[in-house]
Amino acid sequence: MTPSLQTAQDRLYHGIKDLPIVSPHGHCEPAWFAQNLPFANPAELLVVPDHYVFRMLYSQGVPLARLGVGTPGKTADPREVFRIFAQHWHLFLGTPSRTWIRYVLNETLSIKDALSPETADKIYDDISDMIARDDHRPRALFDRFNIEVLATTDSALDDLQHHASIRASRWQGRIIPTFRPDSVLDPSDPGFVKNLDALAEITQTDLGSYKGYLAALRKRRADFAEMGATATDHAIETVHTEWLSDPEALYQRLRSGKGQADDALRFYGHMLIEMAQMSVEDGLTMQIHAGSKRNTNTQVLAEFGRDKGADIPVATDWVRGLEALLNRVGNTPNLQIILFTLDETTYARELAPMAGHWPCLRIGPPWWFHDSAAGIARYFDQVVETAGYYNMAGFNDDTRAFLSIPARHDLWRRGVAQHLATQVENGAFGLSDASEIAQLLATDLARSVYGLDR
Repeated sequence: MTPSLQTAQDRLYHGIKDLPIVSPHGHCEPAWFAQNLPFANPAELLVVPDHYVFRMLYSQGVPLARLGVGTPGKTADPREVFRIFAQHWHLFLGTPSRTWIRYVLNETLSIKDALSPETADKIYDDISDMIARDDHRPRALFDRFNIEVLATTDSALDDLQHHASIRASRWQGRIIPTFRPDSVLDPSDPGFVKNLDALAEITQTDLGSYKGYLAALRKRRADFAEMGATATDHAIETVHTEWLSDPEALYQRLRSGKGQADDALRFYGHMLIEMAQMSVEDGLTMQIHAGSKRNTNTQVLAEFGRDKGADIPVATDWVRGLEALLNRVGNTPNLQIILFTLDETTYARELAPMAGHWPCLRIGPPWWFHDSAAGIARYFDQVVETAGYYNMAGFNDDTRAFLSIPARHDLWRRGVAQHLATQVENGAFGLSDASEIAQLLATDLARSVYGLDR
């Protein structure tokens, strides 16, 4: 007898809700775990680093300066920042941010009062008292959250000293870096030429030739792998790859700062293929996050810097964009490339058919604007029929807000249970198969696709 929809959903959720958290991609600071200092204050914990939060406040007229965002040397009163947040808490109705923060307040921090302008000071004081305790320092929370592994995202120019410090300590928490080389691959980066000089210095390699440039990148990848890295990450606006038969002349032009926009696009498109080929060599899983036009608000960029909530999704063309890369290395069975999109129209039209064919491709979970309950449901509806479950990459929380990690994984696991229970009710498969798939989607696919089980 087929269980009712609610019964099946409850069974599936309770079967996975307490599994370890596998967090193979995110943006937490390794310094938190290396130094293990108390978090500064509730505003720095919940408001200032979270672009989901401050972009919503900014959209309703709250100046970023009042929130202490992107103003080095000008500190805002953290209590006042938290009061502003509480005054505007109603703005988050219907958003995943409200779901995550409510979970953090109620479940993680055991705050019983509802957030409001009247309770803001009391909640601020309660959180302050809590995060001053040893059992709320980063390492203790990592253990309490039952995190099996947490990957940070680190520039190719990072000295990895915090990761080295974590390794040298007696703590058993597994924090690993992720190789993010965009600053030395993308000539459109304003600091590209200086970044190449830094790459030469950190690797002690002569970058006077393209061959030397590749050697330096291989050295950095090896440094990251030595520290436990299992993946690279590439953030691109336009999906474009092409193979240059002789990239030396273009490299020299760009290295001297004389390249044009088209040169930059072509070179980065070539380097994505080089990165894929290096992944074949060293086994690092390749992540491609595409379709975000960065820093669209020029005034905010000028006053507060990059990554201040004005990154907006744009349309992507995966099929044509990845054609050169896939026809060079896409048939290699030991290569893993995870594709993340902000253009949901490509799920059923492009990504699911592509992952359903190319051995190297896996589809990343809903990302950024779409990692919500509705976004998760849309993802399953559009991807599963063509790609199946085994061509997905499981889940990653992709967050800078450390305390929200359990909340995000819980939301995903509830979405998994809801989707699979509907499949059972519709007769697609039984509860036993659904239970197996639930564990795959909660933990096992992420372990395997990211090489965390090696």
